[in-house]
Amino acid sequence: MPGPLDGVRIIDLTTMVAGPYATMLLGDQGADVIKIERPVRGDQMRLYGEGSGGLTAPFLNNNRNKRSVVVDLKSPQGVEVVKRLAADADVVVQNFRPGVVEKLGIDETALRKVRSDLIYVSVSGFGEVGPLAKKPAYDPIIQAVSGLASLQGGADEARPRMIRALVPDKITALTVAQGVTAALYARAMTGEGQHLRLSMLEVVLSFLWAHEMDGHTFVGQQQDGPEGLSPYDMIYETADGYICVATVTDDQFCRFARAADRTEWLEDPRFSTSDARERHRDVRLELMQQVIKTAPTGEWLEKLEAADVPCGPVLTRREVVGHDHLRANGSLVEYDHAHAGPIRQARHPVRFDSTPADALGHPPLLGEHTFEVLREAGFGDDELESLKDRGTIA
Repeated sequence: MPGPLDGVRIIDLTTMVAGPYATMLLGDQGADVIKIERPVRGDQMRLYGEGSGGLTAPFLNNNRNKRSVVVDLKSPQGVEVVKRLAADADVVVQNFRPGVVEKLGIDETALRKVRSDLIYVSVSGFGEVGPLAKKPAYDPIIQAVSGLASLQGGADEARPRMIRALVPDKITALTVAQGVTAALYARAMTGEGQHLRLSMLEVVLSFLWAHEMDGHTFVGQQQDGPEGLSPYDMIYETADGYICVATVTDDQFCRFARAADRTEWLEDPRFSTSDARERHRDVRLELMQQVIKTAPTGEWLEKLEAADVPCGPVLTRREVVGHDHLRANGSLVEYDHAHAGPIRQARHPVRFDSTPADALGHPPLLGEHTFEVLREAGFGDDELESLKDRGTIA
């Protein structure tokens, strides 16, 4: 059964993670994603990380359900190839630095001449204007500039720290995918395409403003001094490991105090309300840490779950892969790749009842579908051989 985006064709001009992860999610949902790659080396992620059968894990995990076409975009003939593909496409996604697509001749204005209702998506690091616009934009740089690294440090005066996951890249990808589907819906209603512009920096700011920037929401009432966070961050050491405990509401804190046999906390005015507990956060969390360290993780999980206190084990990546809950839900899928061998990946996270998303379309070899896709676009065999001889395609 086809996915919800069956019939949608996407030209993917992106590389690295933010763009490819976005188009992979759309491919999971049934879109025909044609990945345009440079000759010889292809997407930069083909060169990073562990590999098998000529394919690296970072490339595999961001490029399933796509077809790879090798085109030299620096040649006029290559630009014409992309234009002919765009004429039959619904969406084009690119994440070149601002100004590059104009120089190449594959910008929105140029491609709209061949498809008037095209949805054109430009993903940048810092936006199209401003002093940072032309800077290289990797995930750690965005973490630094957005305030995310400072937040992870725990306080303004503390050493900033990176999140050891590509959060800006991935939430940008999710935002791109949502924006594309919204634009497709708008086009279905109006018949008109449009240009979607988004930057990783603004995506992260939007992400942080949902909670972490509360102190800067009311103009003229910004917090004075350092904005500190507890060193525990809801992760506590037990007698034999670590556990996450989240006592967010009054009831949850009361239930924790009773389960921990610390009922005297219920009479302490420092902990009597959510506001009081926040004002005395460091003291409260230090006391919680002291008591939690007195028993092993399993004992705490049993006790807190019985008391309906939100909690969970802190799993390593190896433990996550083998966890019974993921196995019960089928959260991870395994399949055989003709070249890379057995592959394990997270399935598409949205489960559609009648138009299922498929996470099993194998990630392509470099240029695996060049001739197949171009023949579909009307290129004849003689034309293809001429383009191949010139090095325009491969």
